[in-house]
Amino acid sequence: MLDIGVWNFIWPIINIILLFILLKIFLFKPLRKMMDERTASIQNDIDSAEKAKLEARELAEANRETLAQARKEAQNIIEQAKQEAASVKSELLKSSQEEAKQLIDSANKNIAVERQKALQEAQSQIADLAIAAASKIVGENLGDENNRRLVDNFLEEENKKLSGDDLLNEVH
Repeated sequence: MLDIGVWNFIWPIINIILLFILLKIFLFKPLRKMMDERTASIQNDIDSAEKAKLEARELAEANRETLAQARKEAQNIIEQAKQEAASVKSELLKSSQEEAKQLIDSANKNIAVERQKALQEAQSQIADLAIAAASKIVGENLGDENNRRLVDNFLEEENKKLSGDDLLNEVH
């Protein structure tokens, strides 16, 4: 029935030891090597990810600095454009004021010329009326050149008196 012998215990122990040695040589060493390689690969991936993360942080910081610098440059450009616009505005205003002054001066000169023409024309008409009135009063024709010259001289003297009075009024 049951035969318990020493060899019945020794052979299974020898078989287990032998199996363990064979498993260690053919299974555990390649498995450990594969696991070490996988661990090294994972560690390399982790190190690469950390390096990439640091590079991304550095790049993000550089981008922030570049963006801040670009904003500062944009602000400087805007300020410079505002200053240039103010300068151009000032120049245009000054130019338009000078042009307006020239136009006013020209208009004043034209007014003075036209006034002088109107005065001369009025003097001529007044002289004609005075001669006509005098001829009716005297009853003879005063149309000769001497009489015309006398009336013109009289009107010039009166005009000078009026112009002198105008100048005195303008000075006051």
